[in-house]
Amino acid sequence: MTSKDKVNVGRPPDARELSDSVIAMFDETGTVVAWTQAAEQLVGHPAGDVVGHPFTRVVPFRAQAPTAAAFLELCRARNGWSGTTTVRHRDGHTFELGLRISMVRGRGDRVQWLVTVSGVGTLPGNAVNGPVGEFLLASAQIGLVVRDLRLICTWVNDTMESHDDIRGDRRLGRRFTDVLPGAKAEALEAVMGQVLRSGTTRVHEYRSWLATGQRRAHSFAASFACLQGADGKALGVCVISVDVTERRRACDRLAVLGEAGARLGGNPDVMQTSQELADLAVPLFADYVAVDLEQSVPSGDRPPFRIGSVCERLPAFRRAGLASIHEGVPESPWGRGEPVPWPLTSPFTDVLRTGRPHLEPILDTAAGTWVDQDPLRGRKIRENGMHSLMVVPIRVRRVLLGVALFVRTADPTPFQEVDLLLAEALVDRAAQSLDDARRNAREHTTALTLQRDLLPHHLKGGAAVETASRYLPADMDNGVGGDWFDVIPLSGARVALVVGDVVGHGLQAAATMGRLRTAVHTLADMDLPPDELLAHLDDTVQRLAEADTDATDQPPAVVGATCLYAVYEPVSRTCSMARAGHPPPAIIDPQGRVTFPDLPSGAPLGIGLGVAFEAVELELPEGSLLALYTDGLIENGDHDIDVGMRRLGSALAEPGRSLEELCTSATEPAPGQAPSDDATLLLVRTRSLSPAQVASWTFPNDRNAARRARHVATRQLAEWGLEALGDSTELIVSELVTNAVRYSTGPIRLRLIRHQVLTCEVSDADPCTPRLRHARTIDENGRGLFLVAQLSRRWGSRSIPGGKVVWAEEAFARGR
Repeated sequence: MTSKDKVNVGRPPDARELSDSVIAMFDETGTVVAWTQAAEQLVGHPAGDVVGHPFTRVVPFRAQAPTAAAFLELCRARNGWSGTTTVRHRDGHTFELGLRISMVRGRGDRVQWLVTVSGVGTLPGNAVNGPVGEFLLASAQIGLVVRDLRLICTWVNDTMESHDDIRGDRRLGRRFTDVLPGAKAEALEAVMGQVLRSGTTRVHEYRSWLATGQRRAHSFAASFACLQGADGKALGVCVISVDVTERRRACDRLAVLGEAGARLGGNPDVMQTSQELADLAVPLFADYVAVDLEQSVPSGDRPPFRIGSVCERLPAFRRAGLASIHEGVPESPWGRGEPVPWPLTSPFTDVLRTGRPHLEPILDTAAGTWVDQDPLRGRKIRENGMHSLMVVPIRVRRVLLGVALFVRTADPTPFQEVDLLLAEALVDRAAQSLDDARRNAREHTTALTLQRDLLPHHLKGGAAVETASRYLPADMDNGVGGDWFDVIPLSGARVALVVGDVVGHGLQAAATMGRLRTAVHTLADMDLPPDELLAHLDDTVQRLAEADTDATDQPPAVVGATCLYAVYEPVSRTCSMARAGHPPPAIIDPQGRVTFPDLPSGAPLGIGLGVAFEAVELELPEGSLLALYTDGLIENGDHDIDVGMRRLGSALAEPGRSLEELCTSATEPAPGQAPSDDATLLLVRTRSLSPAQVASWTFPNDRNAARRARHVATRQLAEWGLEALGDSTELIVSELVTNAVRYSTGPIRLRLIRHQVLTCEVSDADPCTPRLRHARTIDENGRGLFLVAQLSRRWGSRSIPGGKVVWAEEAFARGR
């Protein structure tokens, strides 16, 4: 005990302050022959009150034996005693204290007894907690030596020989420097001299190589206590030696467990987490570690493997982590990322079946064992001297994520239970991180699959545009987003161009994207202008948010999205577009000049601001390039959005390159940058219809309009060589013009467009759009539009300024 370790009289002393300190020595009759300052501080009695008296004066031990003689017989039979007993203080009060009574031998087979305080104390390396620390403290062995004033050994216990390889008969009657010359022995004797002069207790730690040839140095903590006689003068010094090698290693290991929480937790990369696990274990307590993951863990594309489902086939594994004390990891036949087979007869199979770890302190490589049935592993085991192994399952509940293999080669000490406890603790920390990453990977894979299934697989630009597209999913940290794009054929050879971005990532964003894409298709079929379509889509997003709200007493959940919707007309080469909080498109003319049109930005969808969307109409030269994209393509935390837009424009300003080449060039990430969000790019190159492909006429609204319309249509079809469509076209034109005459006023316009199909359009001043109804047998009217629907490929109507257009399409090759 050092001078700072004081025990206040009148309260139970703290065992941590006195642990492993000698307090008394008594002979074979139970008479106290030596006392210490630590004992005086503990029970209040000075040496003169105790030395020469029976030890039961202070320590009754009545709970262990009825008499002092009986207790001594018990100590002889057990070669000592340890436990908790009642101790009487000088002031009369008693308290419980853990004590250890150890036998020491002198010359002539004489014995005496040393009493020490037991428990977790102040010796270096005692800061161990949990099952690992408890295991080591329970198995600790102490060595005891008593030396006189000349530092000659007079008493020693049997354990001391295992600490320094000096037999008791060689030690007794000699100084420490006599039997073990050297600077270390001289330093220890110097400490003993200081203790004798000061009368106190000191703790000293040192390292030593045992003479038995063990390859690992041992750490010892030694407590030096001055023994006092009845007059309070020094009689000698007692040395208590404790091998704290394993305690030291346990402290190091437990420190690594604390570090493991930070290094293994929250990493979405399962390969990196597996490698961290291997790196933490080597060389801490293993010489070689391999971590193998079940094949579904990295990708999340298969159902997880469950403990106990091993039948005739083992699950597939891939090596994810490797570490070794040897450069190049010569112990492993497989590198990281490679598939790893395991034989059905190996201990590995039992681990998969039971979910319990396997500890093999001495690896059995004899003939007939599983090693014989695995020649590749057997060769590696023998070449590298693998002699002890542990196989620990990486699991969460009943789900198997993988296995970790721990092996010793250079370290001659076999694995023990304490090593298995540490390995399981490390693996448990890694398992939670791997399970989180597996779930994230599975959700990412599911969302990506869902998104790709919901996105168009083939874009059809018809006669209006040439198309190309790219979708780049975000990385694993951010997950799949809600980006989408579309090219939707409209009537009159027109096309709708759409790009949108749902707020958020993951399955919810992908599912919402699919719902919005369906809504856009439905609204596009109504032939709404861009600003009106976005207004309807905004209402849809708000309704989706309200429907997804769990509690009726809470405000609707925010489901935001941005969108750009454009309609291109190849006859007039005009493009009408509007946006809802989305980046503006890039327009590159045939000469390579890049512009970003100044469109009203509009509010994002679902915000509920009630601000009307505005559409802008532009005339585009034939061969113009339109780039519709999401913000993930232009945004980066390192620079302003304008920089990303200029970079995109520069990549697209090469008129001579194909759309696919331009897509590849525009979506290549900048050096050193990783994607932080989904990125979508839709490129369209505009086409136009020549005047020879379009014919139009205007007729007065009278009873002869239908006849004249049939006549000019038949003649035009003959010029185009489409006589085969003459009969059906005449009927379609006749019915549409007749309806216009019946329900509208003012001129009637007929337009025929020959592109990939034949489109017939009839426009009038009536804003009401027609609807198909099924006429009953007795009805004289109501069959006109039904006939049009039967004769055409598809038909519909759309509003225009000052009226409407009713249209019908006919396929050139009638395969219906």
